[in-house]
Parts: sequence; C-alpha cells; structure tokens
Amino acid sequence: MADALENLSTEVRRFAPDPEFAAQANARPEGYAWAKADPQGFWAEQARELLTWSTPFEEVLDWSGAPVARWFADGTINAAYNAVDRHVEAGHGDRVAIYFEGEPGDTRTLTYADLQREVSKAANALVALGVGTGDRVAVYMPLIPEAVIAMLACARIGAPHSVVFGGFSAEALHSRILDAEAKLVITSDGGYRRGSASALKPAVDEALAKGAPTVDHVLVVRRTGQDVEWTEGRDVWWHDALEAASDQHEPVALEAEHPLFILYTSGTTGKPKGILHTTGGYLTQAAYTHLNVFDLKPETDVYWCTADIGWITGHTYVVYAPLINGATQVIYEGTPDTPHRGRWWEIVAKYKVSILYTAPTAIRTCMKWGDDIPGAHDLSSLRVLGSVGEPINPEAWVWYRHVIGGDRTPVVDTWWQTETGAIMISPLPGVTTAKPGSAQVPLPGIAADVVDDDAKPVPNGGGGYLVLTEPWPSMLRGIWGDMERYQDTYWSRFKGLYFAGDGAKKDDDGDIWLLGRVDDVMNVSGHRLSTTEIESALVSHPSVAEAAVVGANDETTGQAVVAFVILRQDAVSDRPAEEIATELRNHVAKEIGPIAKPRTILVVAELPKTRSGKIMRRLLRDIAEHRTVGDATTLADSSVMDLISAGLAAPATSKASPAEPTSATD
Repeated sequence: MADALENLSTEVRRFAPDPEFAAQANARPEGYAWAKADPQGFWAEQARELLTWSTPFEEVLDWSGAPVARWFADGTINAAYNAVDRHVEAGHGDRVAIYFEGEPGDTRTLTYADLQREVSKAANALVALGVGTGDRVAVYMPLIPEAVIAMLACARIGAPHSVVFGGFSAEALHSRILDAEAKLVITSDGGYRRGSASALKPAVDEALAKGAPTVDHVLVVRRTGQDVEWTEGRDVWWHDALEAASDQHEPVALEAEHPLFILYTSGTTGKPKGILHTTGGYLTQAAYTHLNVFDLKPETDVYWCTADIGWITGHTYVVYAPLINGATQVIYEGTPDTPHRGRWWEIVAKYKVSILYTAPTAIRTCMKWGDDIPGAHDLSSLRVLGSVGEPINPEAWVWYRHVIGGDRTPVVDTWWQTETGAIMISPLPGVTTAKPGSAQVPLPGIAADVVDDDAKPVPNGGGGYLVLTEPWPSMLRGIWGDMERYQDTYWSRFKGLYFAGDGAKKDDDGDIWLLGRVDDVMNVSGHRLSTTEIESALVSHPSVAEAAVVGANDETTGQAVVAFVILRQDAVSDRPAEEIATELRNHVAKEIGPIAKPRTILVVAELPKTRSGKIMRRLLRDIAEHRTVGDATTLADSSVMDLISAGLAAPATSKASPAEPTSATD
C-alpha cells in the first residue's frame, strides 16, 4: 500500500492564521505551556474567571476515586444562574440571547431578561408539579425556545434533565424514561419538519402506556396546534402552568458534583448508556472551549450551532456554553432544505451570523447542491467556521472555507464525544496553522495521545488508538446506575487510560488525524485502512458528492472495502455503473494505494442518515454483508434502505442515475 501517512504529511495544505485575526484572538499561544506546567491551576483559573460561584471552591481535583473525578467539589454553583441571571444583574438584560427561526418562518426574539422571566416561571411550574432537587425530568421536544427554557428550569432547581431526541421512537423514549426513573416528561404537541407538522405527544402517550410508574405528569407545549389525546390529572399545558407561576425564583445553590444531566448514547451491545455529567467541571470546560475555540466576542458576535438539543453538541454548544458566555445565538427548528436549499444561508444573512458550527454531513450535502446556492446570499458576516460530529474530509474542509467562508475564515475541526462533555482536540483560531481534515492538537489542559496495542505512544507518522491520559473537567462521571459498565466500557482496554473508541494517527508534525470509530478501521490483508481516509479519497474525485465506506467480511482478505457513493448532479450520465466504479477504484488506488481499492462500489441517490445527519454505517454494513437490514427506525427516510438494497442486487452493467441506485462490483 502506498503509505497514506507519508502522503498525508507531504501533500496536506496549510492555512496560517491571519495576523489581524491573531492580534485580536481570545486564545493565546502561551496557554499551552501554562496548562502543561500546571493543569489544575489552569482549570481553576478558568472556573473562577468564567463562572460565578455561590460558594467558592478550594479543592480543584480529587482523583482518588479514579476513574471517577471530582472537580471543584467543595464549591457550590447553579448552571441556570450562570447562563441567565448574572447577565441581567450585570446590565445585559436587553441583549438578545436567542433569535428563534421556526421552519414555517415564524420568529421570536428572547433577551436575557426575557429568558430570566421564562426560566423562573418554568422552574416554579416544575416545583408546583412536585419536581424537586435530584428528581429526573425527561425532555422530548423539537428545537424551540421552550426546550432551552425547560432544560435551564431543571438546572435551576437541581433536577437532572434527560433529553431524548425528538426523532426517537416511543420505545426508545420509554427505555430512557425507565432507566432514569423520570418523574416528569416535558414535550410538545409536535414540531415542524420538511414543511409539515409532525406529532410528538402521541409517542409520549405510547411510551407511558408501556409502563412508567415514576412519571406523575406530562407538561405539553403547544407548538403546532394539532389535536392531542389528553389524560386528565396527568397532562398539563405548558402555557397554563407558566401563566399560574411567579416570575421570581431563587436558583438553588448546588454542589459542583451535583448531576446536571443524563444523556443516552448507543452502546455497541445492550441497552443505551446513560452518560452522567455533573455541574461545575462541565460548565467550566464548556465555557472555556466555546470562548476560545470559536473566538467568541459576546458583545458583537451572532453564533449559530445547528445541532439539535437531543445530542451532546446541542447541550454544550446551544444551551449551556453560549448562554454562560453571554452570547447572542440563533436556533432554527427545521431542515437545511425547507422550503428551499438556501434556507441556512438565508438565515446567516438575515441575522448576520458570524460563527457557524455544523456537521461534515451537512457541509458535504451543501457541496452536492452546488456553489450557486450559498453564492446567492451575503455570507460576509461569517468570521469563524466549525465542524463537529465526525472527521471532515479535506475536500469538504476546503470547500467550507472557500465557498461559505470566502477564503478568510478559520475552520476549527473539533473532536469530542458525549462522554467528554466538551471539545477536547481542535485548532485554536488565531493560533493554529490549520491542516484541512485534522483536529490537530489537544486543547490546553487536555492530555491525549495515540497508542498502540500495548498502550505505548506511537511515534510521529504512526497510527493506533486515541486515548486520554489525564482527567478533564467535563468528563463523564459514570453511566447512570451502572458503574461497572462505565469501567468496562471506557477503562478496561488500556489500564489507567480512557479509551475513546476512536482510531487516530499522528502526522510527521505530531498532529492528530481522527480515523473514526475503531470498528470503522478495517483490516484488509493485514493493512489497517481507515474508512474516513477512503471516503476522503472518493470525495476528492470531481464526480463524487458524498461517500460512505464500510468493511465487509471477505474470505481472502479478512475484510473488503465496500463503498456507497452519491454522484454530483453534473456528473450523472448514461455511462455504465461498471465504468464509473472502475474509474473510482483506480482513483482510490492512486490517492492511497492498490490495497485500498473498494471491492464493491454502489452508486446511490441517498445515504441512510438519522435526523441529525449521521450516516448509519451499521445498516450499510448489513447490506454489504448480505444480512437482513437492522433497525432503521431512527433514519430520516427509511425508504433509502430499500433503494440501496435493490441497487446492490442489480447487475453490474446498470446505468448510474441520481434517482435510482445501481451497483458495480469488481
């Protein structure tokens, strides 16, 4: 195999910081040395500078109970006070906290003073419904202001929230309500998606009908006006509950290690894992990373993270960090292509968004739609672009900077997880010379490395497993109700090291390149190949808009590369699928090496994606290995799998078309 690491180190493009940007940047190069010399002192300074404590802490870190950390444990604090009240007290009550854009085009503007009133009323409403400090609250809502208010109201009274993504099924909601033993469910009649109202309340009713003995009430926001079934004595309208509540509420001072939220994430086996995050350390790292990775200037910036609150990105970089830092942000309820494919860029222009944080999947989708769509809107307000969720291929990175950022914006490619709570590895704008496709280096105060099977650090140019070697403030404190699973899942592979589950490699400079989940790193004839690397090679071909690669069992090579590709609109023709496949296979061989050539290439109209935009590679793996396709209920469009299955069964001489998938196997 042509050495991909060697190619990476010699061919990668570099983008040095703009001197004018660097002179005004929040992040400073000396932060790395300070944090390395005194990591606890570094984090203590961030906690004191960025947060307001009810009781100041003296102890910074207690690691005696490893692998469970206690940060700032003798201090007391309230997340909602830090996100809302203190800004009002500082005279910033008139600053816009949230610009809300509904998918149908309705809008709302909430200042910090508005937010304080609404969160206080919601907190009082929760107390009136019997929710107290320590009780868990399930939140199952669309991305509307009431979702943010509900989460902050829970934090205000010390009731850990468990947000369940509104696209999940009743069964998924039921299992999470049971595991967290939620006392209250907050939902809405529905939300808007792709031009129509979709219902949410029926899924709650179905989930509770399966049995949920701890739930006393369901608090329902009226969003769409749909008719809903009503259970008297259990169901309560949000507007009625808040109308009856006072807008005065004293936030509860909570220990820094008090649980802030539980967020469930899929496990490789068994039931979903309830990732537990506490308060003081989480808020510290959330605020620090948001301020420095995005170079936030709260007085002038308009920030937009496109994530839903059902995911960790929405928790940290929609609800908590922006509000803690006093930012003005946009939240948008709908999809990027409703009512037209320029909707995102229309919103950027309308609100003069200056910081945009989104996923590579969304970026590649916009690439596929063409440059002319964003080109029709004024995007000159943008000054920092961010990427999150999966490794971004260099071609998408460069397109993002060139077309969306006008060749002037830093791009921060961020690596982190539900479990880490906040960004861990990322360039710092104004400091880092960026390399497209690389998350590059751990942030100040974060200790990460790439190790081999024996837990030994690999040299520059080597690949292996990404691990975290020291505790960090926003780290998970366990899996809810199952500490043994926490130890087994994250700490058993390498003694004393947190194993993130991701493969990574270092280039010749020591910068980190993420290779995706370890099960997305294939072993083909003894060669370790990254699915992300092969996807990047495919997308670098001018005919390919998007690609997903999986490894399929192969009697000869152990695993074989199977690729699913979407062609650009201008590349679709009557050429046989076999001819297209051969061209793409040869392109991969040229970019990486012959060993990486896909055994099978399938041209498809779409890829199976969840509503949050994540490609469901396990379903593609089922197709590639001719298994019955697994559960597809979380897909945005489950019919995609039927089309792909039909395409793989088609003869290799089929014509490639953007509407009908066809296959070509060599």
